[in-house]
Amino acid sequence: MDDERARELLEALRADALGRLTGVGDAHQDVVDAARDANVDDEHDPEGATIAFERAQLDALGAAASRRLVEVDAALARVAAGTYGTCAVGGEPIDDARLEARPTATTCVEHS
Repeated sequence: MDDERARELLEALRADALGRLTGVGDAHQDVVDAARDANVDDEHDPEGATIAFERAQLDALGAAASRRLVEVDAALARVAAGTYGTCAVGGEPIDDARLEARPTATTCVEHS
């Protein structure tokens, strides 16, 4: 895969991860604000999921988006360094189809 195509895919993934982080942050603030204004027994709410559960879900989504951002930034650094698309284990080229499917891949299929 050429560097231009790699940057294009990675920048799209980066924008998506940043968007998810922003959305999760906004949703987390909404949950916090709602909990502050509500006078409910969070652990025994018959209406469904507890506020703690909602916070945990949002924390997990935020962590996943943060990990994705780190992976994308590392891949962009490999593009800049000229090592993108080279297997980190064996040094052989990573197949273009793998990079299209998983642009942040650091290894070829054999070493994954």
